[in-house]
Formats: sequence, structure tokens, C-alpha cells
Amino acid sequence: MLVPESHIYIDIFCHQANHVGEEICGDVFLSRRIKEEGRTIVVLSDGMGSGIKANVLASLTASMAVNFTMEHREVKKSAEIIMNTLPVCSVRKISYSTFTIIDIEDDGFTTIVEYDNPDCVILRGEEIFDPKWETIQLEDEKYRDKEIRTCSFRAEMEDRILFLSDGIVQSGMGTRAFPFGWGRDGVIEQVKKLLQNTPFISSAKLARKIVSLSMKHDGGIAKDDTSFGVIYFREPRKMLLVSGPPFDERNDLDFALKVQRFSGKKIISGGTTAEIIARELALRFDAGMEQSDPELPPASYVEGMNLVTEGILTLGKAARILENLKKDEKIGTGPADLIVKYLLESDRIHIINGTRINVAHQDPNLPVELEIRRSVVKRIVRVLEDKFLKEVTVEYM
Repeated sequence: MLVPESHIYIDIFCHQANHVGEEICGDVFLSRRIKEEGRTIVVLSDGMGSGIKANVLASLTASMAVNFTMEHREVKKSAEIIMNTLPVCSVRKISYSTFTIIDIEDDGFTTIVEYDNPDCVILRGEEIFDPKWETIQLEDEKYRDKEIRTCSFRAEMEDRILFLSDGIVQSGMGTRAFPFGWGRDGVIEQVKKLLQNTPFISSAKLARKIVSLSMKHDGGIAKDDTSFGVIYFREPRKMLLVSGPPFDERNDLDFALKVQRFSGKKIISGGTTAEIIARELALRFDAGMEQSDPELPPASYVEGMNLVTEGILTLGKAARILENLKKDEKIGTGPADLIVKYLLESDRIHIINGTRINVAHQDPNLPVELEIRRSVVKRIVRVLEDKFLKEVTVEYM
């Protein structure tokens, strides 16, 4: 997500590992982008125990936390409603689920609300930043001994927020190296070491590294549901995706110059589009010969472009890959896979969608797969924004 005023991109990622022997994680991570209000809400909840029961508790908690935060509900009342709504365990006669809520506005103003998860860490560069935490006592008689921690601050470029479940801090407990567990201080020390060596490490790589190290402490397994999330405020990585010639041939040069002047990665999807750009800018253009995906024509080459592919078929497959992509799933090497790879590695994506009709795609004898370019682009935009929290703009020519 891009912060317009300061050009800060908010890189969000949470990596998780299931309790050993369980097929589902008892920690639940949710993120929601509210485009109309310029807000992004992130929630991590840890349900009591592990497996399905824990996941149900955490899912209910995370869903309610997101919805109440979207509605700007008062913190104490929201927490009490969540606790009173959770189902009671038939064995322990209690219901229990922790939560961390992070509400980020597009101008960088951030509010954190925590209940019983390990304390969030806010790093400004490599140093811990103290936003002046406050403690709120719950008023409901049943929860008089429970406290909520909250803070608000304005994020700056290169700030990071680390949020985690107790599977991280308790890893290694009982071992010679960590008799009382890795601990929050141990996690912070390790993160600082990683930042010294790789100061611009992405949220995904940092989160995966910390979860991997925590499991290493227990012999390569997770003895508890384990989650580590990172929110990194940084410069955005930009990408341009161009597909389809402009409606009016007289705009071909302006169209090509837009591509030339763009600062960032550049992908052309469409043979005619590539020919126009190469012709107008006097760039070398070579047709591809190596086929890496039997369903698609091979990628081509245009001087100065990062990737050149066929149009509608390739974009259609890229849309399907994005819609069905699971967390940590490996991406292939075909032209559509490469488009997906570039999209996921980028933060701010601008799409130029040419509106000249390609007569070949109106032939009823061609496969249904040949969808109209505009509808395919809309699918890609929707999944990038909703599923991957990308900042996407579309320009029609």
C-alpha cells in the first residue's frame, strides 16, 4: 500500500508455522485494505490450544477485530464484545484468544491495540522506538484483571513494526541454549543482526527468517503455533504493465513515449503492442523461440523491457495463477508465471490498457479463454488489490 503524501510504501507480511502434528494453524492473520478511507487494518490472533479449536477461536477474534476497527468502535467495548462472543471450551470452561490490531492510515498515522500477545516491537532504523504505550483496564467484572495496551504514532520511512505470537518467544524452551525460551529480547537482538547485514530486507524475507530460526531452536519443528509479522515503511517498487494498442493509431508515439519515460520495471503483454513500441522508439525487437509453457506462445524480446509476452491468453493465465496462488507456493517459469512474479515483487503497479479492438479475439470459433482484454485486466487489478494489497492504477488509451 502506497502513502500518497510521503511516497512511503507499506510492506506487510506474516509468516506462520503450524503446531507439529496439526494441519491447520491456531494463529490467524488477517489484513484488510479500506481504499475509501485510506486505511489498512492488520490483525493477528492466537487461539487457545492448537489445531481446529484454536483456529476457530482465533478466526472469530480476528474477524470481529477487523470489523470493529473498520467501524471505529471504542477499544474497551470491542475487546469485551469479542471475549463474551467466543465459544466456551467444554473441557476448560473458558474461552480465550489473544489479538494484536494495527490500524494504518495513508498519511502514516498508526494505532496499535494489543491483548495478551507478546508486545509489538517498533524499530526506527535499527533502534527501538517508544511511542508511549498506554494501558487500558477492562470494565467488565469478568475481565477486571485483563489489560489492553495501545499506542499511536506517525510512521517514518524505514520504520518497522514487528508483531508475533508466543510460539516465537517460547521457542527453544527447555533447551540448553534457551532454557526459558528465545524471549522477546532474543528475537529483537536477532532482528537487529539481520538488519545490520541486510538493512533493506523485505517483510517477507525477514518474517520467514525469524520463523525458520524459531523452529530451528526446537529441532526443526514448531512446538506451538508460530507467527511472525513485519510491517515495513519503505520506498515503493514500481512496475508498468502495457497491454493492447491505443484506440487511435495517431496516439502510437505518445503511447510509446509513456512507456519509455516510466521509471521502474516494464512488461509488454501483446505482440502488436510490442511491435508498436519497438517501431515508434526504434528499439530492437526479436520474436521468442524457446517455449517454457506448452499452453502459451514463447516470450519475446524488446530492448529496454523486462518482459514481453503474448497478450490475452497470457494475461488470462496470469489472472488465474494470481487468483489461485497459495501462500509460499512456488511460481513456474512460463510467460504468465513471470508476469505474476514481477507483479508480486512490485508495490505500485500502473497498467496502460490499449482499447483498439483485435479482430482475431472476436472470432466465435476461438476458445472461450480469449477473454476481452479489459475484463482480464479488471480481474488482475481486483486480485492484486484485495488479495495482495498492491497499489494499482489503470489508464485506458
